[in-house]
Amino acid sequence: MSIDPSSAKYLIKAKIKADGTVEKSDVIGAIFGQTEGLMGEELDLRDLQKSARIGRIEVDIVQKKGKSEGTLTLTSALEKVETAIIAAGIESVDRIGPCKAEITIEKVEDIRVVKRRNVIERAKEILTNMIKESREELEDIAEAIRQSVQVEEIVYYGKDHLPAGPNVEKSDAVIIVEGRNDVLNLLKHGIKNAIAVDGTNIPQTIIDLCNEKIATA
Repeated sequence: MSIDPSSAKYLIKAKIKADGTVEKSDVIGAIFGQTEGLMGEELDLRDLQKSARIGRIEVDIVQKKGKSEGTLTLTSALEKVETAIIAAGIESVDRIGPCKAEITIEKVEDIRVVKRRNVIERAKEILTNMIKESREELEDIAEAIRQSVQVEEIVYYGKDHLPAGPNVEKSDAVIIVEGRNDVLNLLKHGIKNAIAVDGTNIPQTIIDLCNEKIATA
């Protein structure tokens, strides 16, 4: 029976070294054989696997220059103390097949802590995206309101009804631009004394303003 991943609490990670050529089955056989009766009946590895309190012993091993090296992982649904005993029992294996061997526990990882850390990191990402989207939405709303106000601020000046900022009438100086959009762009920057020619011909309203005020084109 395989351990339910949702019930796993710890992940045992170990390194394997053997003074000879060994296979995965040799490693697993050595662990079961040399730990049998070592840790008591309650922690017999075969029984623990059958009851799904530990997972399968996963072995990855390679042979090089007549020796073998690899890694071992084992999940545990046992409590911390029992898991530590299992890890120590695995580390006690000193022979694999006919070869002298060494299994070194590198780490016993609390799977729940890792999951919790991943949840926290993912939550940070989600929250960051939420804040970013919310900020962009607020900026869009603010921009829409700003543009709406700017449109409302546009007046139509003189007998030619030219698009202009609201301060053209009372300002001593005016800025002459080509069209309504130019007036809007200047309003965005708080410049309210612009007036648009709004065509190819120069209207009389513009001529009169140039005579009355300081005009900049």
